[in-house]
Amino acid sequence: MVNKKGKLYQIGATVFKFLTILDLVCLLLSYFAPFVHPQTIPFLPFFGLFYPIFFIFALLLFFIYLIARSRWAIVIGLLIILGGKLHFRQFVFKGKDTITPITAQDIKIMSFNVKLFDLYNWSVNDSNKNRHKMFNFLEKEMPDIVCFQEFYQQDKTTNFPTRDSLLERMQIVDYHERYSYKSKGRQHFGIAMLSRFPMISKGEVPLQLEEGEKSDNYCIFADIVKNGDTLRVYNVHLQSIKLKKDDYTLFDDEGNPIPNQKSAIENTVFKLGAAFPRRAKQAKLVVEHAESSPYPVVICGDFNDTPMSYTYNQFNKKYSDAFREASWGIGATYAGKIPAGRIDYIFHDNTFEVLDFNIQETVISDHRAIWCVIRPIKNE
Repeated sequence: MVNKKGKLYQIGATVFKFLTILDLVCLLLSYFAPFVHPQTIPFLPFFGLFYPIFFIFALLLFFIYLIARSRWAIVIGLLIILGGKLHFRQFVFKGKDTITPITAQDIKIMSFNVKLFDLYNWSVNDSNKNRHKMFNFLEKEMPDIVCFQEFYQQDKTTNFPTRDSLLERMQIVDYHERYSYKSKGRQHFGIAMLSRFPMISKGEVPLQLEEGEKSDNYCIFADIVKNGDTLRVYNVHLQSIKLKKDDYTLFDDEGNPIPNQKSAIENTVFKLGAAFPRRAKQAKLVVEHAESSPYPVVICGDFNDTPMSYTYNQFNKKYSDAFREASWGIGATYAGKIPAGRIDYIFHDNTFEVLDFNIQETVISDHRAIWCVIRPIKNE
């Protein structure tokens, strides 16, 4: 006869095995997320989004069962191995063994979502301080080419100068922009690319998926000449989720549950689900355009998707991820309240090698700036 303590043990063991099976199924589904279009299986991208949680939990379970000498350790181990190189999209251990001296032929490229230079901060003083912090950071790093997302520019006369200040402080030779315009306040919202070297050609990849559609997501490109060599740089800002604070805030300032918050959470899931296929289609447009480039290609920006996404995979199939070439760790680039991980990237084709890659340490925007140093590979 089984006593009460034995029954509790059996129930606990059953629940633990159920959680194990559930996590393994979720981990397996996350492996498929980069390869299946979000419109084919709409729920699959969510498993790719939460892959790090499933993977870390699986590792924890593996060691628990290993210590217990259970055969479940073999099952979990095999499933982890099945993921193969997919794990190294999220967790990078490569880095650079030695620091390569920077030469005149090398190019420093930065991508930075500046969140409109903190335009909508309720405190004007804080807004100005953050904007100046960004300017000082950019002037200190002095990238050769910098791609901004959520860039803000106001026509003169203005107390919120952005472009003209950067042109002067960063010794910019040429620039390229794409904006939506609000006549009230003469305000421009969009993306921009600034270069310390001349642009011989400029263009745009339209990301509107339907005729007449209005979108605040853009992709611009420019052909830039340095030391007689020309490269094409794309600056992309793919479909954002457009989450608001009310969508993910579960409790008020006093710690009490917010009434009717369930509908807000459902709305968040809906926004996430709607954004996945749009980004996938936009990514296809950018990749197809880049493949027709007569020059070596670099694609950088805010992709709004993780390394275990279908969107990331479209670029990864054709180009190299600079972070994975010269850095290590998880490399979280989103600094907002929702842990989104690494969603900003710099991709390059095989005509470049990456000498260095960095992620901004001090948080100024809701994204951390990323930058790398690339060198053209000369054919002997």
